[in-house]
Amino acid sequence: MDLVRSRPDAIETVDHEERLWRRVYPPTDREGLVPLAFVFADTTEAKVANTVAVLEEAGRRYWAPRRYDTYERGITALDYGQAVPVVVTTLEQLQEHGADGPVWRRLGRTGEQTLTAALDNPHGDALYRDQLARADERAAQRRAAEREAHRPVCKRCGQKSTDDRWEVTTARGGAWTAGDLTVCGTCHADDVAREQAARLQAAARRIEGDREPARPSRSLFRRRG
Repeated sequence: MDLVRSRPDAIETVDHEERLWRRVYPPTDREGLVPLAFVFADTTEAKVANTVAVLEEAGRRYWAPRRYDTYERGITALDYGQAVPVVVTTLEQLQEHGADGPVWRRLGRTGEQTLTAALDNPHGDALYRDQLARADERAAQRRAAEREAHRPVCKRCGQKSTDDRWEVTTARGGAWTAGDLTVCGTCHADDVAREQAARLQAAARRIEGDREPARPSRSLFRRRG
């Protein structure tokens, strides 16, 4: 742990689950670091607004989420894993509505929310997983469509080959047993059946020929003159 503390890039490289505060505070089931709250008292709304604007600008690198490091298109979710949730309110609002009321504004957002809503990340990890799953599904559909576009069509009957037939005709060494590579599995089965029938007929003719008795030569019974 001392080594982690001594590293200047610890906030960037240390895994979320390995941080010291994770052992001190109970789990929140939210991504991100320990939240930080500012409660302003005995001041004007204008001063609060100016101070919040300074906090937002100066601390952006700490509270702002980042883009997920992905090449997938359509990913709008944001990575809050290294973000510090910063919320602000005033003592007057707390006294009037209580800490559970919609009195908290999180830096980077507009309007007041309850504390739970302010600390939640609706555009964070849950949305990322959902969008990534959808992106994977779209990619799988594209691959399936591309594969289907290249599926062989039987030159004899016009039907598309089944996956099994396609695999046999494209497998290494499969041409030795696949027969005519331009026909589908059904037509290939017809070819095999015809070939087997032809072999059986040829074998039957040979057997029938072996069974016929040999005819005697006429020269043995020719009369002498």
